[in-house]
Amino acid sequence: MAIKVILFGQLAEITGRHTLELEDISDTETLQKKMNSDFPALAGTTYRIAVDKKLISENTSLPNEVTVALLPPFSGG
Repeated sequence: MAIKVILFGQLAEITGRHTLELEDISDTETLQKKMNSDFPALAGTTYRIAVDKKLISENTSLPNEVTVALLPPFSGG
């Protein structure tokens, strides 16, 4: 099951990537564990998750071909 992950701001800086293609990620909890494992500096970082352009606040299933965005906190107006 392949998903596309888009990273913004400090998250892209931490990972050194703006996009990732990941296999065998069934839900957002698994995604966070994988990201924290691959990029330990993310473990202490706060960010929101959007699945196909919709912000989520709980563990969400990730079907094949889905796009996930990891969004750092935004400030300003």
